[in-house]
Amino acid sequence: MNAYHAIPLSVLDLAIVSQGTTSTKALTDTTLLAQRAEALGYTRFWVAEHHNMPGIASTTPPVLMAHLAASTNTIRVGSGGVMLPNHPSLVVAEQFALLEALHPGRIDLGIGRAPGTDPATAAALRRTAAGLGAEEFPRHLIDLMGLLGDRRTATGMWDRFSATPAADSTPTIVLLGSSGFSAQLAGQLGLPFAFAHHFDTGGTLQALDIYRQNFTPSVTLEQPYVIVTANILTADTDEEAAWFAAPGQLMIYWLRSGRPTQLLTPEIAAAHPDLPIARQMPTNRIMGAPSTVVKRVEELIEQTEAAEIMVSSFTQGIEERIHSLELLAEAW
Repeated sequence: MNAYHAIPLSVLDLAIVSQGTTSTKALTDTTLLAQRAEALGYTRFWVAEHHNMPGIASTTPPVLMAHLAASTNTIRVGSGGVMLPNHPSLVVAEQFALLEALHPGRIDLGIGRAPGTDPATAAALRRTAAGLGAEEFPRHLIDLMGLLGDRRTATGMWDRFSATPAADSTPTIVLLGSSGFSAQLAGQLGLPFAFAHHFDTGGTLQALDIYRQNFTPSVTLEQPYVIVTANILTADTDEEAAWFAAPGQLMIYWLRSGRPTQLLTPEIAAAHPDLPIARQMPTNRIMGAPSTVVKRVEELIEQTEAAEIMVSSFTQGIEERIHSLELLAEAW
């Protein structure tokens, strides 16, 4: 077996709301996807935090995680991630301590510092426009870690507050990022680092170099651990994959143009006048038949030295998303 194929695969999902459907349908689809990912042997299933977006139903990761963990048995369930500047550290600590108590050894707390939305919505979430730059993120992260048992300073919030009265295990904390700032912080704190390669904004290798150069062993991690999230869509043929990828390409194009919307059907996307422009955008997206996808995933692992690949699939139908995971798992 190719040595790269010992690298575990995981899943990141946003509970996409397709045109003409509902949030209930999107969340039901996410549950089905998590159950299928577990049956196929994927390591983790993470859900994201996004707000005030017409095409994304994943607004509150801890609530969705509670449902997904109760709907599965063995797969790790996590946040990809909780946007810490939107929430008090104590609230996040309580939520994840409770999730860990309900599902010991299965909960991941992926933490990010971006708002997961536009500035106006971020200000509404935080009840103030102050602090939108997230300058206090490192301190709030240290508070959160300490409340969950990983105390890095002599004193802190944990001296006065408890996230849960009697913990016997703790969630795994992973720092998320798409920049050198998060990479450096993750390294200095000795945390696993998940890089948002699927954002398609570049800088992956530079950030991972920064993480590894700054890595300091900690009580939770002796060696650097890198998760790379990638936009991957597998279908029976390269042509079919391109067909099913079109709605996601349009969605990303419109999001970057300040026009967030719901995911179209492949039929409507194929005829949309914006599709040629969307397909001309530079991208690190991986799509195609299993042999095509496997080769490119192997190349991504070789370039990044990732310890784990997390798959994010943007397509309209749940059947296609499940089939994509099935084909990738079988080929891997």
